[in-house]
Amino acid sequence: MNAEPADQIRLLDVQDLDTRLTQLAHKRKTLPEHEELQRLEADLAQLRDLLVAAQTEESDTAREQTKAEQDVDQVRQRAARDQQRMDSGAVSNPKDLESLQSEIAALGKRQADLEEVVLEIMERHESAQERAAELAERVEAVHARNEAATARRDETLGQIDSEAASVRREREAQAHALPAELLKLYDKIREREGGIGAAKLYQRRCEGCRLELNITELNDVREAPADAVLRCENCRRILVRTPESGL
Repeated sequence: MNAEPADQIRLLDVQDLDTRLTQLAHKRKTLPEHEELQRLEADLAQLRDLLVAAQTEESDTAREQTKAEQDVDQVRQRAARDQQRMDSGAVSNPKDLESLQSEIAALGKRQADLEEVVLEIMERHESAQERAAELAERVEAVHARNEAATARRDETLGQIDSEAASVRREREAQAHALPAELLKLYDKIREREGGIGAAKLYQRRCEGCRLELNITELNDVREAPADAVLRCENCRRILVRTPESGL
């Protein structure tokens, strides 16, 4: 294949633009914010689960406390009624009076036991409240960090995408000026060789595979017509001659 030396030089410009697009795509994929957001979202999910559990315990202990306090109130009311009956003199039979006194004493003990239960539930409820409040603060803090990281990521992605769009436009303009067959060959090689389809011959070395040409290869290059499209014998990429080739 033959192509004007100027077109071959322009092919290197297209290669530089393609390389930049590859770099931008890699940068877009490997932004540190991606990993940071994954970590923050995992932390946030875990904290929210813990918060739900703490809030559930808070709600459950609140109901337990209400029920226990109602039980205490019922016992207190019953003891008060019995005490009122005894104080009113309505019970005069010694046996009935003794039974009433025993019931009042039993109710007093029952009330004391229930009040101990209320205190224990109150302690658990307060602990659950504190735990829920602490977790809510941590959720809010991690959420704020998540939003900040998302904003940084989106801003950086916007910059990358804007530059990539500009590079693509320039690449399209440069490629449009190249002979179709040369561009087709370049694209085919670039796809096969990891994104590098054309390389400069610099100081007798192929910039594609970084290997120096031997004397026989150099002589072949020297003898080749200026418009000949050369290929590196090692990596088979298009080898473009420049004034810096060292020939």
